[in-house]
Amino acid sequence: MLQKVFAVFLALFFLPGCVSSSAPISSGAFGGPLSTESSQSFTESRVAEGTVEDASMNSLLICTDDGERLRFSTENAQMDLGKSGLLLGQRVEVTYLPAQQDAAAAISVRLLSEENSLGDEQLKNILYSMTLEEKVAQMFWVRCPEQGAVQVVSDWQIGGFILFGRDFAEKTPETFRQAVDEYQKNAKIPLLIGTDEEGGEVVRASRYRQFRASAFPSPQQLYAQGGMESILSDAADKSAFLLDLGINVNLAPVCDLSINPADYIYSRTLGKDAQTTASYVAAVVQQMQQSGIGSVLKHFPGYGSNGDTHLGFVRDDRPLETFRNEDWIPFQAGIAAGAPSVLVSHTIVSCMDDSLPASLSPAVHRLLRDDWGFDGIIMTDDLSMSAICTQYGLEEAAILAVQAGNDLLISSDFEVQIPAILQAVQQGAISPLQIDSSVMRILRWKQDLGLFPEGGEST
Repeated sequence: MLQKVFAVFLALFFLPGCVSSSAPISSGAFGGPLSTESSQSFTESRVAEGTVEDASMNSLLICTDDGERLRFSTENAQMDLGKSGLLLGQRVEVTYLPAQQDAAAAISVRLLSEENSLGDEQLKNILYSMTLEEKVAQMFWVRCPEQGAVQVVSDWQIGGFILFGRDFAEKTPETFRQAVDEYQKNAKIPLLIGTDEEGGEVVRASRYRQFRASAFPSPQQLYAQGGMESILSDAADKSAFLLDLGINVNLAPVCDLSINPADYIYSRTLGKDAQTTASYVAAVVQQMQQSGIGSVLKHFPGYGSNGDTHLGFVRDDRPLETFRNEDWIPFQAGIAAGAPSVLVSHTIVSCMDDSLPASLSPAVHRLLRDDWGFDGIIMTDDLSMSAICTQYGLEEAAILAVQAGNDLLISSDFEVQIPAILQAVQQGAISPLQIDSSVMRILRWKQDLGLFPEGGEST
């Protein structure tokens, strides 16, 4: 019975017309109403049929037969769900009242079919093999500890390691590869091995001569030297360099906009306008895909001229139109180019959420999921940064991050935060369906990166 329940969780991700859709959802945090008709005033109810795509707390997202994605509030709805309850991939009929808010109000939800279409056998079998503890651990991308890293993998089965300068400093390319091989050998599910090799100010491996004769130059240097041709050549070289070391994700490109050298983020950006930066981001994402390495768009929704969240609380009071007309354009270009993941910053963006940092804000994540139709990985910036750890407890930050809609949590405090998430699921504060949705995105990304053996299963 348990395997049957797990199996149906997979259905969503293999339904035609509802996977990785780039079409915007019909309702969203900052978009318009559910439909053209619903912008008018209606008093009578309506009916929609579709496949369950998400069923988080008091919220239901369905994909209709024509590919439209509709979100409903189920807080006061009558639920007629049969014996199985509501699971991903099931077909439902929703009676609702049209609304111009984030979600239409569901009056009733009726299960039409308990049968679900199942797809990829390999991913299905991997999901079957996972306990709830292992699923939650997959959602943690952990800063590699200086000691006992292999034991961490063996004991916790985390989603992956992020490597910093200290992880390269005392190693040679050969000893580094051996270390990564040991990490992977002890993982039941292959690890995401990531690092920030942006070029210029932020380089983790190439700063050390034993790895490379010279560090990778910044995007601004490359663009000044040879325009987009130099950018693409560097992206290809950088990807090959990292892949050779066993690194499968580069946390790049930086999509933030800045033309002011006084800005904190300026030196890490292209230093150009929105359209030029958008072309740069799209080109780099495509080149990284061709090279076979994962990319990460950062730092959504855009730093602008704001301060460093590594050091403390940062608030951005710019109007929404500024983000629409400037900061979001490079991120949208990266998503359109096929970027698999987006990293969300810890800045409080008052026009989107006046109280919560973007990384912990459901409104910010609804923009990506609902308004933009992004179905890739959404991850937090490091939860150990001062903007978070000075305002929230370790457990609270992790729970809020998952509730907001993050699939991956970048963290050094997983020993505390994994149990906190487990308890939140057990107490009903986080939906098990949301955990499964996130884990499936993570497994899909790992599969796309070629981390699973061809035709086989994880060890």
